[in-house]
Amino acid sequence: MRTPWGQVRWRNVIFLFGTALTTVTAAPLYIWHFGITFAQLALFFVFLVATGLSITLGYHRLFSHLTFQAHWGVKLFTLLFGAAAFEGSALEWSADHRRHHKHVDQDEDPYDISKGFFHAHIGWLLFRTGPDTPLTWVRDLQKDKLAVWQHRYYVPLAFAVGFALPALIGLAFGGWVGALGGFLLGGVARVVVVHHMTFCINSLCHWIGDRPYSTDCSARDSLFMAFFTFGEGYHNFHHHFQYDYRNGVKPWQFDPTKWTIWLLHKVGLARSLRTVPEEKILKAQVTEHQRRYAATLAAKNAPVSDAVHAFLQSAHDRMHEAYERWERALAGWREAAERRHEHSLQRRRELKRELDEAALHLREAMRQLGRAHEA
Repeated sequence: MRTPWGQVRWRNVIFLFGTALTTVTAAPLYIWHFGITFAQLALFFVFLVATGLSITLGYHRLFSHLTFQAHWGVKLFTLLFGAAAFEGSALEWSADHRRHHKHVDQDEDPYDISKGFFHAHIGWLLFRTGPDTPLTWVRDLQKDKLAVWQHRYYVPLAFAVGFALPALIGLAFGGWVGALGGFLLGGVARVVVVHHMTFCINSLCHWIGDRPYSTDCSARDSLFMAFFTFGEGYHNFHHHFQYDYRNGVKPWQFDPTKWTIWLLHKVGLARSLRTVPEEKILKAQVTEHQRRYAATLAAKNAPVSDAVHAFLQSAHDRMHEAYERWERALAGWREAAERRHEHSLQRRRELKRELDEAALHLREAMRQLGRAHEA
């Protein structure tokens, strides 16, 4: 296959491969010759967290999806350190991401996973397969003076905050040797790590994991990926409920971006946090379980025993009954007086337990069906 040289994005190729090559050659040579100090390690991790959260919290949940509103200081921080991630301006990044959600898994999706893992991970940045996403996708953000300012001065801001600042901090702590270490570790190596953390959201988060809320698209939930993406690994939930400020919606799910937004809200630096009502989340889970139940039965050609069929029907009936009770209780709670509020919350918890038990029952029924056909 002939390389489409006219479609190569040479600036991206040079920067992405240049920083990666420097990270695997110059950075180890520096450590071998000069060693590494606690200050340099701290510089690497502080800039990693600052730029990583500026992408997940700022570019993604604040600007792309408007899941909350932030104090101007928070916005400025995420715009400065978001630029230092070298992933484009907030306007460009958000335009691509909104287009991705609108056309996920279709040809118009900038990082369409159906075109292959390499394309979704990095290929879309290296080769031009279509026109760039116009900024008409972010007309609302073009009214934000800080976002427009960052877009206009993105390149100098990126180099100043991404490379010069860690070098200057290194200089202050260790002279020219510290400055070189700050540039290589807090600058170049950190950029590469943040790049591939973000790229994994576009590739592995559409490749690895479960789809508990919807199979309408390839996005998946994965605790493993959440650890490497600051909580963005719960991608199936995010694609189904993209305007929720949480990706890891369960309290125990690893989502440091969600926790940071919550803390900012508690100290008055974030407001209007958008969440999806719990009943909608449970409804999506129930609907998906019921769809899988029907698909599993339809896909099996061999007959099942009366006992297995009865077990499956019992699971389906139990799920359906629990869901109907949930809907009836919801209607009553909306009209309940304030004095009955605590009772409503208790009843809601009881029904949630019933739904969870029904979901487990249904999953066990599907496993039983699989074992029956293998026998």
